[in-house]
Amino acid sequence: MRVVLTLSSDQPAVAAEARAAEDAGYDGVGTGEHLFFHSAHPNGFVALAAAAGVTRSIRLLSSLTVLPLYPAALAAKLATTLDQVSGGRFDMGVGVGGEYPPEFVAAGVDVGERGARTDEALELMRQLWGGGPVDFTGRFTRVDGVTLSPGPVQPGGPPIWLGGRSPAAIRRAGRSAAVWMPYMYTPEQMAESLAQVRAAAEAAGRDPAGVRGAVFCWGGVDADAAVARRDVVEHVSAVYQQDFSRLADRYLLHGDPDRVVARAREYADAGAETLVFSPVGSGDRRRAAVDLFTAAVLPRLHAA
Repeated sequence: MRVVLTLSSDQPAVAAEARAAEDAGYDGVGTGEHLFFHSAHPNGFVALAAAAGVTRSIRLLSSLTVLPLYPAALAAKLATTLDQVSGGRFDMGVGVGGEYPPEFVAAGVDVGERGARTDEALELMRQLWGGGPVDFTGRFTRVDGVTLSPGPVQPGGPPIWLGGRSPAAIRRAGRSAAVWMPYMYTPEQMAESLAQVRAAAEAAGRDPAGVRGAVFCWGGVDADAAVARRDVVEHVSAVYQQDFSRLADRYLLHGDPDRVVARAREYADAGAETLVFSPVGSGDRRRAAVDLFTAAVLPRLHAA
């Protein structure tokens, strides 16, 4: 199982965390983003550019870019530039957002249009990343015979990772995703949704086997499983402004190393080839959890 470690919201530490993750053998580093939210968030493109500058081989994942907040052509340019400066190591995770409407107000975007804007942006990016001049007229974007230059390092552009749970999200992933990455999912839900995404891919004329599975998990690990559970519940409850005490055992990855490994393997058995592990907390507490995960969980997942 491949493992991506999300970086903390402590922006001055991003470069050092990314370099340490590469040295420790993680397959990727990731960062989510919001324009505004209940808690601190970076801009994903900028944070990952900092990570790219101090690493050589580790993959860089936006987990996730809230795509409808960006003008579509600008998002394509930012993603392409990040692919260039990283030497072709960027994976673009895409979400439609909507959990925090004030950020849509601030960006001048109708939150009710977020799905349509995302679909249009994905199509425009696909065309721009194909090379050559593009003529495109959509509901929100018009491009008149322009070429994105320089283009991406990776042929066809950065791989697209998509999440979401609605029927529209399933269809979107079937059309566009290289990787399906839900969050707040059980292994059983993971298996069911991945099958639906692959069926949607086949219906869209794509090879269903070409869509890989991943899962994003907020998590914590401690020698004392009760401490790990408490930390995760407190953090995620604060982030989402709701009580996760009754949801933690279904949706959050927590416990001592043995429990975390066992649960991660359940996701692997359900089709998740990659675990995106987002450790909770900050400062010394977060560093201790990452150190324990690196020493006692990561090697066992890689060996699975």
